[in-house]
Amino acid sequence: MAQLKQDLSNLEECLPQTLTQEQRAKAKTQFYKELAEKVHRFYKGKIQIMPKCTLAGFNWFNAYYTPGVSRISTNIRDNNDSSLYYSLRGNFVGVVSDSTRVLGDGDVTPPGGLGVMEGKALLMKYLGGIDAVPVCMDSKRNGKNDPDAVIEFVQRIQHTFGAINLEDISQPNCYKILDVLRESCDIPVWHDDQQGTASVTLAGLLNALKLVNKKIEDCRMVFIGAGSSNTTCLRLIVTAGADPKKLVMFDTKGSLHLEREDIKKDTRFYRKWEICEKTNPTKFPSIPEAVKGADVLISLSTPGPGVVKPEWIKSMGTKPIVFCCANPVPEIYPYEAKEAGAYIVATGRGDFPNQVNNSVGFPGILKGALIVRARKITDNMAIAASRALADFAEKRGINTENIIGTMNEPGIFPKEAADVAMQAIKDGVARVTDLTWQQVYDIAEKDIKEARESAQLLMDTKHIIEFPQEQLDQSLEFAIKSVSN
Repeated sequence: MAQLKQDLSNLEECLPQTLTQEQRAKAKTQFYKELAEKVHRFYKGKIQIMPKCTLAGFNWFNAYYTPGVSRISTNIRDNNDSSLYYSLRGNFVGVVSDSTRVLGDGDVTPPGGLGVMEGKALLMKYLGGIDAVPVCMDSKRNGKNDPDAVIEFVQRIQHTFGAINLEDISQPNCYKILDVLRESCDIPVWHDDQQGTASVTLAGLLNALKLVNKKIEDCRMVFIGAGSSNTTCLRLIVTAGADPKKLVMFDTKGSLHLEREDIKKDTRFYRKWEICEKTNPTKFPSIPEAVKGADVLISLSTPGPGVVKPEWIKSMGTKPIVFCCANPVPEIYPYEAKEAGAYIVATGRGDFPNQVNNSVGFPGILKGALIVRARKITDNMAIAASRALADFAEKRGINTENIIGTMNEPGIFPKEAADVAMQAIKDGVARVTDLTWQQVYDIAEKDIKEARESAQLLMDTKHIIEFPQEQLDQSLEFAIKSVSN
């Protein structure tokens, strides 16, 4: 058996050929979980704070700290927006979570979210050239998670950051939190589980529709799962041109429609009720009935496999498009969906073709918003990001196994940033309005290049040491054994 490379590029080759496709998929999941535990303990986290100013001698601290820094304090006092230029704030994001809905694990307690939030901060730096920190907070009041606790917390800390990225907050609380903070804060507040997922999903859908030669307004679509991600996907897809009367969404109790009194009565689920009002006039009784002849199936529900049935896909229309994006395991494995007749299959995982994942969205979106000092991120800006992602992939070539760009295509992020920034200026939410598309692109490209080169320099000089090969091999051995028994 081949030895696993440090960049993990030959993982597939290192798995025994005797494993079935299902075993291989499960083995990769187990490998990454085992590796995650080892690598986090080895490095004690993933990010650190590093200086970016000259340290030519100790006398410089008289300017960086007292007495000189008093000038910075009074300048910012007289013009709070100047903090975006005199401090790290202009390129600084707080990744805020109460850790109540982390991946498929649910409420993991506030510090339980640190792994995800720190990972988000790492991706922002490496992919977007953005400085970010995880901020995990306790939203419980009287034993219950209170959305107002998160709202008040973010409102109080907003003056430290250029933008806030909300993450892994359970529904229905996340709806109120985002909607209130978008209007009450003077910086962009972005909920990546809602807006990021929707933006990237729309990008993948736009290119998938090109490959099957269908128009978004003509397509009948079925959405499985009515959490914050999928409800926002539907809303953004409608904004992009889909006919809401041709859409149907299912939660655990059935399809959403005007007779769902349980949703109407619970005002916390106002976003779901909006979908009840606009979609599914037929009131489909079940998923099997709804998917018959459908063009698109988008599932963001329970981790699989076995959640989306092959027979559902078999009953869909010509060249069906299937997005099954639950984490960490899709609702149906891609090979099984293909065998059932799916023409294009996308998941949320990078070890399968067509990864529809927020990681190609939020670094560029937030970078564009930060560069023009935006006060908020509008739905138009999210759609601009979707079209930028789709356009980037189309220009370099798309096919049924490659409908959207990936993290290792650095050109995605400056383009996305520039398109988002221009839309921010059009929407009147940018403080900086005199930058051109090319200028924004160049700023983003430079910052991203510096971030990647800095990380490489730290590895080359052994300030970041190589992960032990022995622990890589142990993780692989564990994964293979876990599916072979």
